[in-house]
Amino acid sequence: APAEPVDYRMDEYHAVVPKTLKGAEVITTEDAQKLWAAKSAAFIDVMPQAPKPADLPEGTIWRDKPRKDIPGSLWLPDVGYGALAPEMDKYFRDGLALATGGDQAKPIVIYCKANCWQSWNAGKRAMEYGYGNIIWFRDGTDGWAAAGYALEETKSVPRPGEGL
Repeated sequence: APAEPVDYRMDEYHAVVPKTLKGAEVITTEDAQKLWAAKSAAFIDVMPQAPKPADLPEGTIWRDKPRKDIPGSLWLPDVGYGALAPEMDKYFRDGLALATGGDQAKPIVIYCKANCWQSWNAGKRAMEYGYGNIIWFRDGTDGWAAAGYALEETKSVPRPGEGL
């Protein structure tokens, strides 16, 4: 695994990730399942989601690619990039507040897929926002599914400009 960088990863988000995230607890799939079963943490998926192309011909049907997720998770796509536009920064802050009921001490499990720097970046960013109990599940849905735990199809929290 690579050494933990000082700042955010800005490219090549699907690559081997560090074993650590300074200030966060890093957990295994079994640890994640125990937290999930106990309902003792908010689970946030940061897997990116392709936006609807702006130049689709009129009448074209657009279907988002389905996302199978850890049941009960909040899917906040695109918040794990190295740099966020102001509206995405607000979207992530609002999503974290929604997931925690505004309690910055509530445990938050942040994940994506295995070898996903977006989850590392999102965990780092959440700590910078003042959240004090960030838990990074580095194997994400890949580890969850490999262990035989159920995933469910989910919809993302609408991003800025998408409406509800």
